[in-house]
Amino acid sequence: MKLDAPRFALALGIVWAFGVVMLACMARLFGWGGPVVGVIASVYIGYSPTWAGLFIGAIWGFVDGFVGGFLLGWLYNRLLPAKVE
Repeated sequence: MKLDAPRFALALGIVWAFGVVMLACMARLFGWGGPVVGVIASVYIGYSPTWAGLFIGAIWGFVDGFVGGFLLGWLYNRLLPAKVE
C-alpha cells in the first residue's frame, strides 16, 4: 500500500513544529531542556526560549518536518516491491 507523501509530510511537519514549540515553552517556563534548545538553535537560526524565538522555531520545525516527511514518504513508496500481476 502506497503512502500519501504530501499528507504524511504535512502531518510530520505539524507534529515536529509542536514538539519544538513545547520544548521552547518548557525551557522558558520551567528551565527544562535548555541545553537541547541550544543544540536545536545551532541549526534553527533565531530559535530560542523566548516568545519570538518560539514562533521562529515553529516555522523552522514545520519546514524541517515537512521536507523530512515528504522525503521519507517518497522513499517508502520507492522501496515498495513492484506489483506482480
